[in-house]
Amino acid sequence: MLNTFADISVIVLPVFGMVLVGYISARIGLVSERATDGLAEFVFSLSVPVLIFKTLTESKLPEAQPWGYWIAYFAGAFFVFAIAMVAAERLFGRGRQEAVIHGFAAGQANTVFVGVPLILKAYGEAGAVPLFLLIAIHLPVMLVAATVLLEGSHGFSRATMMRLGKALAFNPILLGIYAGALAKVVGIQAVGVPKQMIDLLSAAATPCALISLGLSLKRYGMAGGDLLPSALISFLKLIVHPAAVFALTMVFSMPPVWAGVAVLFAAMPSGVNGYLLAQRYGVGVAASTSAVSLSTGLAVVTVAFWLYILGVG
Repeated sequence: MLNTFADISVIVLPVFGMVLVGYISARIGLVSERATDGLAEFVFSLSVPVLIFKTLTESKLPEAQPWGYWIAYFAGAFFVFAIAMVAAERLFGRGRQEAVIHGFAAGQANTVFVGVPLILKAYGEAGAVPLFLLIAIHLPVMLVAATVLLEGSHGFSRATMMRLGKALAFNPILLGIYAGALAKVVGIQAVGVPKQMIDLLSAAATPCALISLGLSLKRYGMAGGDLLPSALISFLKLIVHPAAVFALTMVFSMPPVWAGVAVLFAAMPSGVNGYLLAQRYGVGVAASTSAVSLSTGLAVVTVAFWLYILGVG
């Protein structure tokens, strides 16, 4: 038992330790707000897309669509999405649009800044393909669902759908996926100097993503004191979502690594996209902001728990 916990700590503590380094650096003023924005943009717009491109071009992709994998993950995601919406309306007396924000915060994970570093550390190259295949459709599916629900009460406009389509078409993460898939199909693989440049950029993704998350936590904090809704969102995100996915991975046949990646992906803390969507619509900002910080802090313990359940160490 002690060896198991020691093995798990080797996975979890360095990852969240780097987040803590980023947070302390921002807290003591070692890194400025301007640098925080720049590092986050570098990670999201360049380093992680290059890492995804590299992984997809160098890995063997599945010959058939892993439908059980998709169903297991997204059934769990929309299950907690629905619970959070109902709780927001009936327990906390929030309006329909704010309820959607709560649901989105509970159902979408911090895939880039925590998911990529932690899952790759847990499963190595074997987990890269299922991880990036899930990233490829995670944001589009969740964002489209949330936008449809948010806009539904007022009627859909052409401008809204155009804005959503443009956001998805030019999302840097998705561009990395498109480019990697195209290069794989055509048979293009980087060699020589281009490969060395790709390797350097992709290697920067993990440490920079973790430091960037730590820097951002100082900014978001526990804004607004909307603690009860954010606590429920965090519980749904860190416990209920991965538990539902774990149960479904035993129903649908898939390789153990794929099942483990789906569960860990679901166990990631609430992502900053919930806060960004709340800002855009002007509702649920306090709850979604607090959920990012609270779920990230609690994830140190809950991720270790799920690694233990999955037998990863």
